[in-house]
Amino acid sequence: MTVKEVIEGFREGVEETAERNAYASELFQEAIRIGMELNTKYHTPEEIREIMGRLIGKRVDDSFRMFPPFYADFGKNITIGKDVFINSGCHFQDQGGIEIGDGALIGHNVVLATINHDLNPRENRKNHYAPIKIGAHVWIGSNATVLAGVTIGDWAVVAAGAVVTRDVPAMTVVGGVPAKVLKVIQEEVH
Repeated sequence: MTVKEVIEGFREGVEETAERNAYASELFQEAIRIGMELNTKYHTPEEIREIMGRLIGKRVDDSFRMFPPFYADFGKNITIGKDVFINSGCHFQDQGGIEIGDGALIGHNVVLATINHDLNPRENRKNHYAPIKIGAHVWIGSNATVLAGVTIGDWAVVAAGAVVTRDVPAMTVVGGVPAKVLKVIQEEVH
């Protein structure tokens, strides 16, 4: 069993297997262990990048910056671009996949949630997964929540406290609950 096979198992319509569920449980526990290591003592920026690389299973660029604490319930389905900053207290629920573009800024206590639960009682709150894609140079304000299946376009801004339930166009500012476009960003020519 591989991490890739576990991630593929989160896709809609893929049959669950005992082997995949067992390995997924191991990976969930690994994410908890790595998170505890990250969050319970001081680490240099270099150490933070090394720990995040172990959490996500990929090399983290030297330009990456983060202020712990940070929480991920799986970790292995996160991709981080260059020159990304993640502020303290963020929670990433990443089974559905989280892609963070170059130059993104993620504020305090942001929640990225890629899982939703079925409403039909016959489905017993079955999980449904959908990726979150954050474009280049996106700025997500403190205490914002981005829900499953949302794509945020390049240079967009998500206002503090917003709940983003649908795609955000590039070069816009969104805010509110649910978030809606508040402003179009005009590029100034000098």
